[in-house]
Amino acid sequence: MDNRLAGKVAVVTGAGREIGKGIALGLAAAGADVVIASRTLEQV
Repeated sequence: MDNRLAGKVAVVTGAGREIGKGIALGLAAAGADVVIASRTLEQV
């Protein structure tokens, strides 16, 4: 696990779909605490 973003918080909108989901996963893998938002709960 890469900890470049440890201690940082990232907010990702559109996280239930392709690009937003990929960005959220990448930020989490880099050590960030990620807050996600999507229009529908089922997509998250």
